[in-house]
Amino acid sequence: MRRLFVTNENDIPNRYDVLVVGFGPAGAVAAGMLGARGHSTLVVDRLTGIYDKPRAIAIDHEILRHFDNMGIADEVLPYIAPFTASQHFGAQGQLIRRIDMVPEPYPLGYTPSMVFTQPPVEAVMRKHAESFDSVTVELGMEMTSLDPQANEVAVTLKDASGKTRRVAAKYVIGCDGAWSQVREQSGMKLVDLVFDEPWLVVDVQVHEDALGKLPHTSAQFCNPARPTSYIMGPKNHRRWEIMLLPGEDPREMERQENVWRLLSPWLTSEEGDLWRAAAYRFHALVADTWRNGRVLIAGDAAHQQPPFIGQGMCQGLRDVSNLVWRLDRILKGQSSEALLDTYTVERKRHVQTLTGKIKAIGQTICERDPEAAAARDAKILADGGGKPLTVTRQEIVPPIEDGLIAKEDTPARGLLFPQPAIVEGDSPRLLDKFTGSEWRLVLDGRRIGTGEGEALANTIDGIVVRAVSPQEDNAGDPSTLRERDGVLSAWFDRHGVIAALVRPDHYVFGAARSLADLTEQLSDLHRRLA
Repeated sequence: MRRLFVTNENDIPNRYDVLVVGFGPAGAVAAGMLGARGHSTLVVDRLTGIYDKPRAIAIDHEILRHFDNMGIADEVLPYIAPFTASQHFGAQGQLIRRIDMVPEPYPLGYTPSMVFTQPPVEAVMRKHAESFDSVTVELGMEMTSLDPQANEVAVTLKDASGKTRRVAAKYVIGCDGAWSQVREQSGMKLVDLVFDEPWLVVDVQVHEDALGKLPHTSAQFCNPARPTSYIMGPKNHRRWEIMLLPGEDPREMERQENVWRLLSPWLTSEEGDLWRAAAYRFHALVADTWRNGRVLIAGDAAHQQPPFIGQGMCQGLRDVSNLVWRLDRILKGQSSEALLDTYTVERKRHVQTLTGKIKAIGQTICERDPEAAAARDAKILADGGGKPLTVTRQEIVPPIEDGLIAKEDTPARGLLFPQPAIVEGDSPRLLDKFTGSEWRLVLDGRRIGTGEGEALANTIDGIVVRAVSPQEDNAGDPSTLRERDGVLSAWFDRHGVIAALVRPDHYVFGAARSLADLTEQLSDLHRRLA
């Protein structure tokens, strides 16, 4: 990690490829991804350290896949545990629905839904970003103004003593949270998606001898008298999200005596240590645009959604994984700046679709009218044929629906690409270890060989071509990878395709039913990456 030495604040002696404003999870991952690609990056944050209490509590297999690509998965795994099924209980305490995760073999190679402890995981993200010589981190440093120029953005920074200086960057990414100055100063506006409810979030480190009395799975208590969520975090960490009622003062409800009163159906103050109690308004907001010239926003600066399926931090990390590979190509001269045009298109649409689903779940949970709650319970049970329906968290998260993906009706466009375990000696490894996280052409080795794919894909600079077959397949191509559990072969069969073009963020550009389709898609991709 490089350090800055500035001698004259009226000059701009320090220029960077990218300035990242905000060193929370989205900013740290963006900086780490940029550093890994060799781009000079300055990160600033007005705070000097990591917030020592948990805020985000859930991640999913898509995010762990990125952590693995970054080389930090093994460091974060000690702070992660599987996300237990969430059982939804109706107004009379009856089970009405379960939200679970898809069964094994897992499509991306990791547990699909997980809970985690944020402070130590965030520390790992920061350490990773700081490990690159091309990344400079300045804490206790506030961005006070943006001045876009023709080929860069001049930025004024102010330290804790009030001293200012100017730096410049080709691009600025605002990862500076819900009250983002980057967003405000760039003229981007938040649009209300019409959800606004007051809740109290309580984190408790439960004493060992009291864990057995608590629910053994996560739960949503859809009681119209007081809707409440219960989440089992790692080890002895338990979270309650409790709806505040009309007339209750949020600050008063944060007081310990009131918190323990609300927790009394489950726990007493002698049975756990209160880690955090914070009142929030659960919002649904999205920025109208996520880019103004060379200034872009990501994470909470671009969107906020209710936490009912734990996708807040995941969405922010999807933003930066979507953005960084684009900036990488532009900064290396491989693509024009037009590649950024689909950033807002893709991420805004994805956030709006997912937020709509989260809102629907939230409105179900938040129903305060007893008659309406009884009708809700009856309908949910009827939808399940008279018994509780199980829905997976993975089917709630949508694909990419618009943007840099193949034309409509192309198989698998916008889906997350699976990651099978590849057989190699005694220790299978996941597919990304063989392909990296660049543009990939992945072939069904039962139907097309690596050499044939390479000949077709040579117009896409840097693309990796690999064929994959089931372990028991007798294909003669020695370069073909063998998968253990048939995850990818089943995916090819299910979509009726012989090949898939996969983006660096693991979303499918398109999949091809024939060599002719593949040739057409490669031509389309070459044109759009120019």
